[in-house]
Amino acid sequence: MTTDQEIFWKGEFGNKYIARNCSKELIASNTSFFSRILNSIDSDISSVMEFGCNIGANLIALKSLLPNSKLTGVEINSSAVSTAKEWGGAEIIEDSILDVKLEQLYDLTFSKVVLIHINPDSLSDVYKRLYDYSNKYILIAEYYNPTPVSINYRGHEDRLFKRDFCGELMGLYSDLKLVDYGFVYHNDSVFPQDDISWFLMKKCI
Repeated sequence: MTTDQEIFWKGEFGNKYIARNCSKELIASNTSFFSRILNSIDSDISSVMEFGCNIGANLIALKSLLPNSKLTGVEINSSAVSTAKEWGGAEIIEDSILDVKLEQLYDLTFSKVVLIHINPDSLSDVYKRLYDYSNKYILIAEYYNPTPVSINYRGHEDRLFKRDFCGELMGLYSDLKLVDYGFVYHNDSVFPQDDISWFLMKKCI
């Protein structure tokens, strides 16, 4: 069953989000962001899956850092999918994160400011996909709060949720090891992000 949050992002609000998040400055900040995280990875990354890729701004940054890796993204908004496909640097799958079925595993699976918009009742399904489709690393880059809380998002209720996503994921899968974590402030003078806390985990199989 499609959630209210999915309907929200498939429609007009999701289209407006695209216009707010397509700047060259964002790509530069994303490149710096992922460069720091990749420095904590001790093995080759030949494939990447992003759950909720929007227009591909994160994948564009990763392409410059991992030029030989296969990049794939899943996105629910049709307009965002079209823009991401026009770029041409990644395979883009138009589908819901809650429904998509993939045919391979990836060295890195990740979400970036996406879990915060998932219906809390559906989070365990997304956690499972992040875990099941990774054969090495999982990255979560979201808004952190030690306890679950719902925040008014641009005048809308129940569209943004903060919580300890990493802690919940590691609580579900005991073989996950926290490799590194960090925070990027919105007032960073060079490469700002939107107060994002990130957590890099590795499967210890």
